Amino acid sequence: MNVQWKGVFPAVTTKFTEQDRLDIPAFLSNIEAQLNAGVDGIILGGTLGEASTLTDDEKATLVKETVAFVDGKVPVVMNIAEQSTAKAIQAAEEARKNGASGLMLLPPMRYKADARETVTYFKAVAQSTPLPIMIYNNPIDYRIEVTLDMFEELASEENIQAVKESTREVGNITKMKNRFGDRFKILSGVDTLALESLVLGAEGWVAGLVCAFPAETVAIYRLVKAGRLEEAVKINRWFYPLLELDVHPKLVQNIKLAEVCTNLGTEAVRQPRLPLEGAERVQVLAIINEALANRPVLPEFKKEKELISL
Repeated sequence: MNVQWKGVFPAVTTKFTEQDRLDIPAFLSNIEAQLNAGVDGIILGGTLGEASTLTDDEKATLVKETVAFVDGKVPVVMNIAEQSTAKAIQAAEEARKNGASGLMLLPPMRYKADARETVTYFKAVAQSTPLPIMIYNNPIDYRIEVTLDMFEELASEENIQAVKESTREVGNITKMKNRFGDRFKILSGVDTLALESLVLGAEGWVAGLVCAFPAETVAIYRLVKAGRLEEAVKINRWFYPLLELDVHPKLVQNIKLAEVCTNLGTEAVRQPRLPLEGAERVQVLAIINEALANRPVLPEFKKEKELISL
């Protein structure tokens, strides 16, 4: 399936049973809620998906189950976060064979590669696969920044088509547009900066709190793109305390707890992560419950393509 790299792409959580196995029914129930809200793609195996704790077989299962369930409604994108070039190439091929439509690609993990090494890594993976690729640019969490000069070198690889912009510098969107025009699609990767990023020209949003609040996330995106900024800002102000739960070391636990509160998931995480407890849990629950008590009525819009005028 062709990936347009625009719209809302949930970075979905991975659901586990109390026996620490994949909970496919709970996982697919959340995917169904995402589709019903009108999302434009699904991203598997990212940070929120607890990728570092998943086995290769579990990743394959998630891709196959998701592809079968969405049945061509939206593209399924698999995250690639590996330590070696060879393993990244292998992971890309496995994702392709299992039905993924595209890849989200991080720089090499653990080793802090320099610019030449990082570009070589990205190119090697791109040249090994026909799948379209979105580069994940997150120097805050992963220590390696993909600079404009590096993107200049990557522009020769036709299947490197997009960037998940998570530098926390919204000015990067304008810099990318000024230098490359529409060569690379830009998707905001930071929930708290998504509205601003969309206004500045980002084509999409790789979202986190969408896992628990899909309708509100899609509404903000569609309203911004329809020029209905006042309505989008109003929803975003309500959403913001929740969005801040995404920019936190315990974003996985935070968002899974929010999924429980909205009946869209379970709280089980894979160790070494542990569910929230004590004062920390109380604080996060207070934010979630305050939001639920004041959940806005969303304006009418057409989820699939364009907003309709009221």
